[in-house]
Amino acid sequence: MLERIFKLKENKTNVKTEVLAGLTTFMTMAYILAVNPSTMTAFNDILGLEGSARMNQNGVFLATAIASCLATLLMAFFANYPFALAPGMGLNAYFAYTVVLTMGYSWQVALAAVFVEGVIFILLSLTNVREAIFNSIPMTLKLAVGAGIGLFIAFIGLQNAKIVENNDNTLVQFHAFKDASQNANLSVILAILGVIITAIFLIKKVKGGILLGILATWILGIISQLTGLYVVDAPNGFYSMFPDFSQGLQLSALGDVAFKMDFSNVLSLNFIIVVFAFLFVDVFDTLGTLIGVSSKANMLDKDGKLPRIKGALMADAIGTTAGAALGTSTVTTYVESATGVSEGGRTGLTSFVVAVLFGLSVFLSPIFLAIPAFATAPALIIVGFYMISSILKIDFADMSEAIPAFICIIAMPFMYSISEGISFGVISYVVINLITGKAKQKKISILMYVLAVLFILKYIFI
Repeated sequence: MLERIFKLKENKTNVKTEVLAGLTTFMTMAYILAVNPSTMTAFNDILGLEGSARMNQNGVFLATAIASCLATLLMAFFANYPFALAPGMGLNAYFAYTVVLTMGYSWQVALAAVFVEGVIFILLSLTNVREAIFNSIPMTLKLAVGAGIGLFIAFIGLQNAKIVENNDNTLVQFHAFKDASQNANLSVILAILGVIITAIFLIKKVKGGILLGILATWILGIISQLTGLYVVDAPNGFYSMFPDFSQGLQLSALGDVAFKMDFSNVLSLNFIIVVFAFLFVDVFDTLGTLIGVSSKANMLDKDGKLPRIKGALMADAIGTTAGAALGTSTVTTYVESATGVSEGGRTGLTSFVVAVLFGLSVFLSPIFLAIPAFATAPALIIVGFYMISSILKIDFADMSEAIPAFICIIAMPFMYSISEGISFGVISYVVINLITGKAKQKKISILMYVLAVLFILKYIFI
C-alpha cells in the first residue's frame, strides 16, 4: 500500500529510510511546539491582559500541533514530497509584536488577517500565480537560495545552542565562557560535541547519522544531568519519559483560541497592510524553502521546475487557513525539512511520519517539549553544510550571474530572513543584467521584472 501511495521504488527509497527521515525532520522542528505558544502569547503579560482577553497558551500549543499535523498530511498526499509544515518563526513574532503590540489590534483581529491571507493563498495557488513565480526565477538564483538557506539554518543552529550570542558592539560573538553560567557552558560544549559526533557518523556513512547525532547529544545531556553537572531548562528534564497527565490533556483549551477570529476591521487600510505583510513573507519563505530543499534533493527538472508544485503550494495555503481557524499564526513549509532530505527522505512518507508525530504530540507533549535545543542544533549546522554545496553549481566566471547569487546568499543569514534574500537576489539580478545590457541575452521573464518592481515598492512603502 505504501509503495502504491508514495511510489517508493520510483523515488529510489524505502520505508526504513523514509521513517528515519521523518523522525529526523520532526526532532529538528519539534521546538516549534514550545516556542510558538510562548511567542504568540508574549503580549499577554506585556499588556496585562486578564481573563478571556488573554490568548490561552495551552490552546495555542494544541492549535500548533494540530495545524502542523494537518498541513503536513496534505503535503504527503497532495504532493508526495518530504516537506513538513508548521507555524512559521518570524511570522509568529510579527503576529505578536507588530500586529498586536505595535499596531494595537487584538489577537482575534490578527488571526482574522492570517485567515484572509490563507484564503488569498488558496486562490493564488488555484490560478497558478505562485507556480508561475517559482518557474520565473532563474536557476542561478534557485541555487543561491539553497546555499543561502544553508547558511541561515546553520546560523539558527548556532543560536539555538547558544554557541553564537548577542554582542551590542559587534551584533554577534562566540559564547563567552568566562561570563556564562555553568549550565550555559555545558550546553554549548554539548552542542559542539554533537556537531563532531554527527560529522563522524556521516563520514563513516552510518545510516540515520543525523538522527543518531541528535540522540547521542541528548544522551550526553542525560548523563550530565544525572551526574549533577547540568540541569536542563525543559519542563520534565532530559530523562523524564513519564509525562505528568495529572491535570488531564486540557484539550478544552483549544476552544479558547479556535474560531475566535474578528473580521470587524477587514476593510481598513491597516488591516490590508497586515494581510499583505503576512502574504509577502509566507509566499517567499515557502518558495525559498521549496527551491532550496528540492534543489538539494535533485527534485527539480532540467528546466528548474518542481513537478507537482501545485499540490505543495495548496498544502501550504490550506494549512495557513486551517491554522488561523484553529488559533495559530501562518503555517509555512519548514526549512528543517532539509534534515530529513539529507537522511534520504524523498517522498510523502517522510511527511506522513512527521504528521503522525505532530498528532501524537497533542497527547505526549511533555516528552516532545523536553527535546533540548542543544541536541537538535548540531543537525541544523550539519544540514547547513549539506545545503551550501549547491553553490558549486553557480557559474562564478559570469559575474552577472554570480554577484546577484552572492547577494541573495549573504542576505538570508545576515538579515535573518529567507524572503529578504529572495528580494535582494531578484532586484540585483534584474537591475545588474538590465544596466549591463545582458537582460535580453538572459531571457529574463516579464514576471521577474514585475517581482523586482514590487520588491522595491515594498521597501519604499512598507
